[in-house]
Amino acid sequence: MTTPHTLPTSVGGDRDVWQSPRHRRAVYAILAIVGGAILFDGYDLVIYGAVLPTLIADEGAIGALSPAVAGSLGSYTMVGVMIGALSAGAVGDRLGRRKVMLTAIAWFSVGMGLTALAGSITAFGVLRFVTGLGVGMIVATGGAIIAEFAPQNRRNLFNAIVYSGVPAGGVLASVLAVALEDAIGWRGLFAIGALPVVILLPLAFYALPESPRWLVARGRLADAERLCAAHDFPAEQFLAVDAATPAETTGATADDKNKALRRTGFAALFSRAYLPGTILIGTMSFIGLLSTYGLNTWLPQIMQENGTSADNSLYSLFALNGGAVVGGLVASWVADRVGANKIITTTFLIAALCLFLLPNSMPVWLVYLLIGFAGIGVLGTQVLTYGLTSNYFGTSARAAGVAWCAGFGRLGGIFGPLIGGLLIGANFGAGAAFFVFATVAVIGAVCTALIPRSPADAEIRVRPAGEPVEDERVREAATN
Repeated sequence: MTTPHTLPTSVGGDRDVWQSPRHRRAVYAILAIVGGAILFDGYDLVIYGAVLPTLIADEGAIGALSPAVAGSLGSYTMVGVMIGALSAGAVGDRLGRRKVMLTAIAWFSVGMGLTALAGSITAFGVLRFVTGLGVGMIVATGGAIIAEFAPQNRRNLFNAIVYSGVPAGGVLASVLAVALEDAIGWRGLFAIGALPVVILLPLAFYALPESPRWLVARGRLADAERLCAAHDFPAEQFLAVDAATPAETTGATADDKNKALRRTGFAALFSRAYLPGTILIGTMSFIGLLSTYGLNTWLPQIMQENGTSADNSLYSLFALNGGAVVGGLVASWVADRVGANKIITTTFLIAALCLFLLPNSMPVWLVYLLIGFAGIGVLGTQVLTYGLTSNYFGTSARAAGVAWCAGFGRLGGIFGPLIGGLLIGANFGAGAAFFVFATVAVIGAVCTALIPRSPADAEIRVRPAGEPVEDERVREAATN
């Protein structure tokens, strides 16, 4: 009979988090690799908008580009991201985190490099879609990797750090476009996006190990133990297995939990035990990305409709994304202490309140402050959403869960700009646009508050030597 062990929850010092300097170095290297990949993902998603005026003005670039066609080209990437994320979820829980991430980095980088060489609208559109597939794989797999390597009481913070790379990459794209477009042109800016294949991929090949938890889930205990010994990963965190409790062994609900935790990938997500949470998480992500991409696309125009000058309206995007980066990190730090559900619900409501207030007359500094807080509630909330998702689903379904969150959420990323365009085109005014996005944020808060407790049990024990693993359910401490 073994004694259950609970992972340390104190955050008073490094002794509660790291087993040794070797353990810390290994996890920080993984954090840097995933964060760097997602930073370039954010760069990719914004650089198109940064060079779009040049592409429209210069018919010799890829051809005569009308605004309607330009909008379609922008959506191709999002469709690719959605398909790539869902595909990564379908294979990530079977092939492993490392293989999918290495493939995604190479795929994305090559796609960016080839896009820089595109000579026609058709080629450009196809390559934007293909590049989006790699972006989706990185976004979906990154959350699973961080959840399985980060210390339990810093998972939300670590997820926020890596997913803050999306708005940070957007800021990088904007700065480089202003500084370098005249010198290297739009093709040079896309070529910068190919740098991960020569900078990040070699580092990932040598410093990104396979997840020991995934190895145990696949019955490869010896491989998992070798990895833990090589990097000094603590066994109580990385070789943990499910400890069935009496409540789980009887009754229909307990049987549903057992079946869900034994299934892999999307089969687990849509089992009876996980289904309510799966639907609510998908809806929450959809709403978060609808608001994020809707506001990032149309906020300057909405601000001008509200009486702001053209120059000042551009600063609204810096306030929105800056608030997302800073606020998302602070919110994730708090989420590790009180739970991600409560923080996401709160930040959604903060965004709704700020968006409701923005149409009113107020000082300029207060306008940008409200936009910054709205950024916390939309894009900053999405950062926390990936952390909540990766901790909600067990090891055998984690990649699929994050893929579902990222993939289904991208539908919102497609519809957000369309909704904003319809509102502006119909001359409903800035007040109506802010009201719609505020209402959407309230719905997001309700969905988050209704997410049930994860079917994965919160208790963890170490598998004793010699105990068989074939029928064990590998499991994670669910942070709600």
